Amino acid sequence: MSKAFDITLMVLLITCAIAVIRTKDLLGAVVIFSTYSLLMCLIWQHRGAPDVAMTEAAVGAGITTVLFLLAISKTVRREK
Repeated sequence: MSKAFDITLMVLLITCAIAVIRTKDLLGAVVIFSTYSLLMCLIWQHRGAPDVAMTEAAVGAGITTVLFLLAISKTVRREK
């Protein structure tokens, strides 16, 4: 059970990393990156590091996502 959970998380993590690289839309990339951070949070929690997991959730998925969204809101889309 635990090994299957680890493999599933790793596959999802790699999928998110590749999706962030390949995504052309900035907003979509931010959402996928936030998912990546939440998956990292689950991995840290599963590995027995709840303090690192909480930090990853707060900084990686929370603050970083808000800062990226604020930066995107300051940009102008060139194509229609």
